[in-house]
Amino acid sequence: MSVAPLRDFVLAFGRLLDAKPDEAGILAQGGTLLRRLVAGDDWLPEAFAQPDPERYRQFLLHADSTERFSVVSFVWGPGQATPVHDHTVWGLIGMLRGAEYSQAYVERDGLLLADGAPRRLEPGDVEAVSPRVGDVHRVHNAFDDRTSISIHVYGANIGAVRRHTYPTGGGRKPFVSGYSNTLLPNLWDRSEELRRP
Repeated sequence: MSVAPLRDFVLAFGRLLDAKPDEAGILAQGGTLLRRLVAGDDWLPEAFAQPDPERYRQFLLHADSTERFSVVSFVWGPGQATPVHDHTVWGLIGMLRGAEYSQAYVERDGLLLADGAPRRLEPGDVEAVSPRVGDVHRVHNAFDDRTSISIHVYGANIGAVRRHTYPTGGGRKPFVSGYSNTLLPNLWDRSEELRRP
């Protein structure tokens, strides 16, 4: 297994942000880059693909040195789900393995309401979120008998962003997600590539 596709994605995404596109450009061009990454399923190290029996896991794969973006793997055990939550920054979700449902929500007259039918994401699908295009949703594993994994890219160090959940009874509850891991994949060791003839 080679993490080269993830490294290539990180480098390309950094170059995209260096060009200073507007949010629409980031979501469109970044979505194309993420679609390319999740088109293959041979690069995610096993350590960042392990479910927890109790709750979904968010593994940090990369954080830009100036926190312009972060890349995480979300690992969903059978039947696991998030609460309704927001992001407060732009984000891209790419489905790598399995499938998940994403239910968008919108606030109307002080009430949080489901916005349309849930969207099912299959491997290779990419969805965007942001305060501009729709930022509140609930996500759950489409399967009750297996793990699903999605790759997320956010316009910040998402584990350190103050965000909100939206309890059933109304209102907003602040939270900071953090990460499930303390070590990162080594994207920068190219020695094996360079040793090949």
